[in-house]
Amino acid sequence: MKLVTVLGARPQFIKASVVSSALREAGALREIVLHTGQHFDANMSQVFFDELGMSPPAHHLGIHGGGHGEMTGRMLAEIERVLQAERPQAVLVYGDTNSTLAGALAAVKLHIPVAHVEAGLRSFNWAMPEEINRILTDRISHWLFTPTDAAQRHLVREGTAESQIFPVGDVMYDVALHHGARVGAGGGVLARLGLAPGRYLLVTVHRAENTDDAQRLRVIVDALAVIAREMPVVWPLHPRTRQVLAAGVQGADPSQGLHLIDPLGYLDMVQLEKHAAVIATDSGGVQKEAFFHKVPCVTLRDETEWVELVDARWNRLAPPRSVQEVATAILAAVGSAGEPVEPYGRGDAAQRIVQRLRTDLGA
Repeated sequence: MKLVTVLGARPQFIKASVVSSALREAGALREIVLHTGQHFDANMSQVFFDELGMSPPAHHLGIHGGGHGEMTGRMLAEIERVLQAERPQAVLVYGDTNSTLAGALAAVKLHIPVAHVEAGLRSFNWAMPEEINRILTDRISHWLFTPTDAAQRHLVREGTAESQIFPVGDVMYDVALHHGARVGAGGGVLARLGLAPGRYLLVTVHRAENTDDAQRLRVIVDALAVIAREMPVVWPLHPRTRQVLAAGVQGADPSQGLHLIDPLGYLDMVQLEKHAAVIATDSGGVQKEAFFHKVPCVTLRDETEWVELVDARWNRLAPPRSVQEVATAILAAVGSAGEPVEPYGRGDAAQRIVQRLRTDLGA
């Protein structure tokens, strides 16, 4: 029996690595990986297949760029062609990207059941393209694999049949347990950048709500310049963010003591996360990775899907409205610790997903 996995972005490669490994170990379902090309830069794509032991994609569509409608439409047409040729018994999608929605739409229109990993998350912010993608994908999926209790409650409240909801835990916790132990404090990117463990701020910014809003991005850059007077600031630049900064953000100077570097491979990024004094991000995945490594996190957004980390005080929101507010929130987080909570399962989410698919597909 065949299962097509649709991937396209850096966080999806990370999540899929443990599920793909569990599928190989189980042996009953043959996985065919389709890479849409949404993240096409080698540092955002190929390096993750190399470092996480994943097989090369059987299909690479090379689709990236353009507006959301154009990108999603092109992906939908090409994924449909692949599914018609492969004729899988199920399609597996992850998270909330345009690749996720296109894969789910292509499958359901061909009457192929969809499995959604990381289902049920909600920011309740319809200005975010990710929110639209995840809600629509949840609505048309057959299996909804939820990472948290809150995600499960959202689906029940929206009227999803409880027989379709499977609380398995978070596959990113599986990844952190499996690969995190491979990374220590010596050598690696810390040595290359001359960073001392526990003495720097790690930053990631990529969401459209920040990169496409000149005022918000200016606040972030200027706040980071304030932090840079106190400690080194390391900022691996997402291609979208680099493009916007290169075009110039009026009033902002990203050269003020900031280490602006290219996107990193998974293991280098884990090393930076594990040994940071604090992490500032607008990435959902990085918020969780900070928690897995017990590093305080400041989220540069108005809201987060991972509310349990805010409740447990591992994470705090700092909407980029004021330079002083953002800088103060980041500095205040240094040295802090949250409550001893375990909201993301037992580290066996991948095995539970594979077992459910095998049972329901008769594999």
